[in-house]
Amino acid sequence: MIFHRSILAILSAACLLAVPAFAQSPQTGKYGDQTLAAGGVFNATHLQYGEHTVLGAGAFVDANLTWHYGIEGEATWSRWHEQSDTYATTYLIGPRYRFDALGSYRFAPYAKFLIGAGSFNFPYSYGAGSYFVMASGGGVDYHWKPRFDLRVCDFEYQIWPGFTFGSVSNLSVSAGLRYRIF
Repeated sequence: MIFHRSILAILSAACLLAVPAFAQSPQTGKYGDQTLAAGGVFNATHLQYGEHTVLGAGAFVDANLTWHYGIEGEATWSRWHEQSDTYATTYLIGPRYRFDALGSYRFAPYAKFLIGAGSFNFPYSYGAGSYFVMASGGGVDYHWKPRFDLRVCDFEYQIWPGFTFGSVSNLSVSAGLRYRIF
């Protein structure tokens, strides 16, 4: 009789202790903390030089080392809706921090700081230059399907400190689709 009560007590304790396991995020349980994802975006960039907005496309790769910390690399080609053949291209990489979104694994807000190179084509193709670029920004990804996320919005404030006619700052906004490779 004591043996049966002991087994019943152990089974009851095991069941009660297993309840917190339901609180695990499906994202972590399925993929772990380390992930690699790639995607594409459409962007709009307001160029301070010439004070106009150009449209473009871009590609990015996210390598998450832990749930919060990762690295992002991106390339953007802002060449549509240009005025007088003025456009910009950037190639940036840097750290990214993902925040917890009020207990929801579907929304993943993040902040980033990227550095790299930018090329700029001046009006009427009179000249072109390559420059150092820094960009701080952030955005929100929405977990849509098991391997797909929507990049709902991504904002960047780009600073081109060594620009030919003095430092310029551009504002870029983008949205797109992200595919989780693993």
